[in-house]
Order: sequence, then structure tokens, then C-alpha cells
Amino acid sequence: MLKRLHIRNYAIIEAIEIDFSGNMNVITGETGAGKSILMGALSLILGDRADSSALLNREKKCVVEGVFSLDARETLRLFLEENDLSEDGGEDELVIRREISVNGKSRAFINDTPVNLEQVRRAGSLLVDLHRQFDALSLADSGFQREVIDALGGNSRLLKDYRQAFERWQAALAELNQWQSKKDAFNKEYDYNKFLFDELEEAGFKENELEEAEEELKRLSHAESIKNALEQAAGELNEGESPIVQRLKNIQRQLSAISKYHQGAEALVGRLQSAQLELQDIAEEAAHLNSGLSYDPRRIEYINERIAIGYRLLKKHGVQTTGELLAIAEGLSHKLEEALNIDETIVLKEKEASELGKKVDVLASSLSEQRRKQLAPFQEKVNHLLVQVGMPNARIKAEMQEREPDPFGKDSIEFLFDANNSGRFELIRRVASGGELSRLMLSIKSLVAESMDLPTLIFDEIDSGISGEAAKQVGLIMSKLSSKRQLIAITHQPQIAGRANAHYFVYKEKKGAAIKTNIRLLTEEERITAIARMLSGEKPTAAALANAREMVMN
Repeated sequence: MLKRLHIRNYAIIEAIEIDFSGNMNVITGETGAGKSILMGALSLILGDRADSSALLNREKKCVVEGVFSLDARETLRLFLEENDLSEDGGEDELVIRREISVNGKSRAFINDTPVNLEQVRRAGSLLVDLHRQFDALSLADSGFQREVIDALGGNSRLLKDYRQAFERWQAALAELNQWQSKKDAFNKEYDYNKFLFDELEEAGFKENELEEAEEELKRLSHAESIKNALEQAAGELNEGESPIVQRLKNIQRQLSAISKYHQGAEALVGRLQSAQLELQDIAEEAAHLNSGLSYDPRRIEYINERIAIGYRLLKKHGVQTTGELLAIAEGLSHKLEEALNIDETIVLKEKEASELGKKVDVLASSLSEQRRKQLAPFQEKVNHLLVQVGMPNARIKAEMQEREPDPFGKDSIEFLFDANNSGRFELIRRVASGGELSRLMLSIKSLVAESMDLPTLIFDEIDSGISGEAAKQVGLIMSKLSSKRQLIAITHQPQIAGRANAHYFVYKEKKGAAIKTNIRLLTEEERITAIARMLSGEKPTAAALANAREMVMN
């Protein structure tokens, strides 16, 4: 709901502020007084483009600000959440502001957060439905037409169930498509992956084999020098004419002989004994290593072959270690196994998608049946209302055709229009005039006001081309509609103005040498006078005043 509209320095408006009623608001005034300027300013906060020509005073910026009540509309709260826009002060209000600087640059804000024009348009479309002359707007949109039929049929729960099933079905189809694409890729890569796996499998490397083979090759390649060094070490320690171990034993005996005369010698004896045992162990280990080492040309040849195979595979796969080669082999094994099992998975996914598709079809058929039941009653009610609003020869027809399922069902709904009872129904956007569109939209929305989440409805001169009883009926329909949704109407018809909960009068006033537009909320007596003038001219007669009073009181 639009609670307040503030306009400063726009066109010939210096500064005005309007507090709107939550029900039916009408705006009247003389031709040229500035009613269309109000709509132009309002359009700015609904996302229309702006330029510096809108400035009244070119030394000051223009500001247009609308304060809206969020009410309980979930779509608005979702919009704020999706766009990271907080609710203004936690007061369940949304404030849209447009500013035009002196250089013509425009800025937009929602709840004081800078936003782009597309975000303003999106918010505006959720808050206000503006009907101007010659605008087809949502009436020509097949999505809106479907929403109307669903609202009349009370299909919200069924549509929600269908949409959930449709989303699951689409997800299952997408997953099936992924598996089928994966199978195609596997089929293309299978032979190559099999070749790579067989090559690694045939090589038959064990964990750390290449690293250990390099170490063994180094030993075997230097076997002679290693054996010589080990033999010499063992010999000097434990063999020959004067082995080191034997000399240590002699020294130990000499010190043992004096240990009873010198306490420190006893400690040296112990240390020499330990050293003798360690050197003895080293000598035995060297002899053992020597006995286990021999020069084996065949072994060297075998190791060289294994290393050559390993290096070729490491280079081929771009890795450094045996472990990485084994990991690649394991990965290829999994791919080959998955390729063999993928057909079974695809069969399961096809079955799942088929079952979900059947459920979607059942729900879509139920939805179609419910919609089809509403077509004839909808046509009858709208055509009756068209007679009331001064279009006795106009007819509407709703057609429904089957199409491929989408998130809203498998139905295409189109409203067709015949303005002159010719029997030829055509698309509304092609044949309906601006006034016809507005009255047609009013008739339709009055039927679904309780069922649809409608925003504030603004009708700009919906009364063009009607008067008398038709204007009275339009006023009655507007009044009924405004009990469910806020409605704002610019009108020249007293029968419509008389139905308002709040009546605003737009007028021009001279300030110095300049002419400015202003607006004020009329009191009850001022309303009666204004409506009387609409009936009989600038100087209303007593009969006109009485008629106006009756319109306001009733």
C-alpha cells in the first residue's frame, strides 16, 4: 500500500506531500492543473527513466519518495531478502526514493540503500499496478491471464503441489542427462583408459619399487669398491697380525693390572671394554654385509629395465613417484568399473524420471480440469461487468490450449476480445483501446481481488469515453475493489469521485511570477462543491450541489 508520496522540485511542483487512504483515493482537478505530472513523478519511483528536464529549479536536485506498507506480502519480503535490502527501521515499511541531480544524473534508493533501476522496477511492479490510457500492461500477458483463472478456481494448493513435482521431475531429468552424457564420454574414453590401465597393470609396480630399485642399482654398480672397503674394515678390526680389537684387549689387560692401585684406571677399563665390544660388533656387521654383496650383471640389467619402464610411465603421466603411478592405476580402475556399471545406473534413473513424469502429468491434468471449469463462469461474469461499465457490445473469451509442461502446468490461456459484438475474437493487445483495456482490467481485477495478491491499483483516467450510468457502475466496482486493495484513480467523472474514501484536488497557484501545481485533501463540504462543479460547471447550481451531496453521502 502506498502510504505517502513526497515530491520536490519536479516539473511545476515545488514541494507536495500526499498521505493516501488505504481504500479508494480519487484525484481530480481542472485540465492542465498537473494531474499527469503527479503520475509522471510516481512513475519515477516505479522505475521510469529521468533527465534534468524534470527539474523545476535547475539549481536544486529533484526528489521523489514513496513510502509503502509491506503489509503481509511475502513476495515483497522475499524481494528484500534476495537483494540484501533491510526493512526500514523494522516498521514494516519500504521507502523508494529517486533523486535527479542538476546535471541530470539519477540515483535510486530502497530503504536508503543505493540500488539500480532494474531493482526499482522490480520493487515497483510488486507494489503498484499502474494503468494508463493506451497501456496493455499485464492484461495482455498470458501469465497474468493464467493467474486470474487459477485465482478464481482456488488452485493455489494444487499449483504448489504440481510445481514441487515438476521441479523434482526436472531435477531427475537433468541427473539422467548427466549420466547419459557421462556414458557418452566414457564410451569415447573407455578404450584409451583401458590401454593406460593395462599398461600400468602389466608393469606391475609395487609401492616404492622405483625408489628402492634406484638405491639397489647404486649398490650393485659399486659392488667391488664396497666389498673392498668392507673387507678392509673387517680385517683391520678383527684379523691380521695386529687387529684393532686385539690391541684394545691388550690395553684393557694393562689397565686392569693397575686398577687396584688407581681408582680412575678402573673406569677406563670399563670404557675400553665397551669400545672393544662395539668394534667387534662393527667388524662382524661389515663381514656380514660383505658376504651378502656380490656383483650380479643379470640383476643390474633387470633393475635397469624396471627403472626405464618406470621413468617412461612417470613422464607419460606427469608424476614423480611410484605411489602416484599406483594412484593413477587405481583411478583408471574405478573409471573402467564405473563405465561397466553406468548402464545399470541409467536404467534406474530412467525409471525414476518416468515415475515422476507420470505424477506431473496427473497433477497437470487435474490443474487443467480445474482451469477449464472456470472459463465459462469467468467469461459470463466479465461480460456482465463490461455491460455495467459502458461496454454493452464488448465480449471476452478465454481459450485454453495444451502445450509442453512448464512450472505452471501444461496449459496456455489466452484472453480474446471482441469490442463490437462482431463474432470475431482477437488478441486483446491488438484490438482493445486504452479506455477499453482499463475498464476490462478493472472488471477482471474486481473478480479476483480477494484471491490474488494484488498490489496498489492506480487507474489514470479510466473513465475516458463514459458517463452517466456507466460511470456510476465503474465507481461502484472501484469502491467494491478498494475494500480489498488500495486504489488510486485520476478521474473526471463525478460518479467515480463520489465513491472515494479520500478526495484530492490538484490545482495551480501563482507564486510570484511562477505558476506552481499543488494538491490538497478535500473536506466533505469541499468534496461536494468540487463534484458539483464537475456536474454543472464553475458555478454549480443548487440542483448540482444536491446531486453531489447525494453522491458523497451514498
